[in-house]
Amino acid sequence: MTTSETSRFVRLRVELVLEVDDSGALTGAALERIAADEFMPDEERSHAQSAVREDDAEAIAYLVDPFDLVSEVPGVELAQASWTSEEIDYDPEAEEWDPDEEDGDYADEDEDEDGAAVEGDGEVRRS
Repeated sequence: MTTSETSRFVRLRVELVLEVDDSGALTGAALERIAADEFMPDEERSHAQSAVREDDAEAIAYLVDPFDLVSEVPGVELAQASWTSEEIDYDPEAEEWDPDEEDGDYADEDEDEDGAAVEGDGEVRRS
């Protein structure tokens, strides 16, 4: 097969550190998003509302959608997405936060014989 006969997949890695300066506004926006989701079952909705009230990271996970990052990019279609959100201790001066360093520690991936990353479980996760 030639390249024109096969699909080409590209993995885009993005790591963001967000500072929450208005937890109430964040939680309110997440609760509005959950309430507006007409496809969410009532049991899941109750669980989601409880989670975002208790954890800013959960609220962010309900508001940030990888599809939004690429939906306007011409010629691409999102094939798979996985993202997590967690509260962290952040020190911008710490060596571990150096944006020029790559730790290479991707727990759910393996590399093929060419060194290309291969997806792990492939699940869409919010945590």
